[in-house]
Amino acid sequence: MIDLETEICACNSLTIKDIAKCIKENNLNTLDELLENDECPMGDKCESCRDEGINNDGLNIPFVLARVKRGEF
Repeated sequence: MIDLETEICACNSLTIKDIAKCIKENNLNTLDELLENDECPMGDKCESCRDEGINNDGLNIPFVLARVKRGEF
């Protein structure tokens, strides 16, 4: 089970729960929309949260987006 309090974007202190909430509230559907949004900036500094994840564990922004789209988060 994935802990929704896992930090995904360290530079902006965003957890899986925070990112999922932002996606839902702002009706974001693509990674580009998510990265360019001004409501909850993310992935704009170190960028590791876009790729391998900040802990090299594969938990990243695209992972959260995909799970929200499938209705899992």
